[in-house]
Amino acid sequence: MGLCIVILAAGQGTRMYSDKPKVLHTLAGKPLLKHVYDTAMALVHRDIYIVYGHGGEDVPDSLQDFQVSWVKQEQQLGTGHAVQQALPDIPDVDNVLILYGDVPLITEESLSTLS
Repeated sequence: MGLCIVILAAGQGTRMYSDKPKVLHTLAGKPLLKHVYDTAMALVHRDIYIVYGHGGEDVPDSLQDFQVSWVKQEQQLGTGHAVQQALPDIPDVDNVLILYGDVPLITEESLSTLS
């Protein structure tokens, strides 16, 4: 049994009043999603999946160096639907940790208690 991490990064971020995908806005010089990815990478895991949608290919194109499986959510139908897009690729025996790509201050210490 392993740990798979799903990072949700498909939302529009309408409150940000920007055409740029919310997870690509920067904090401390790097995209919000990069902060979450770096924290996830510090955990012992099998695979990381990033679900993207809003902004089309801007998210995976901007972050090509990520060691992840990119999963496109064609229609943004909510959080549960976003998770469903990644589940077919995750072995049934694995635990799944779901993270939000726009929560850059989550710490490895907080996540390690969950995994």
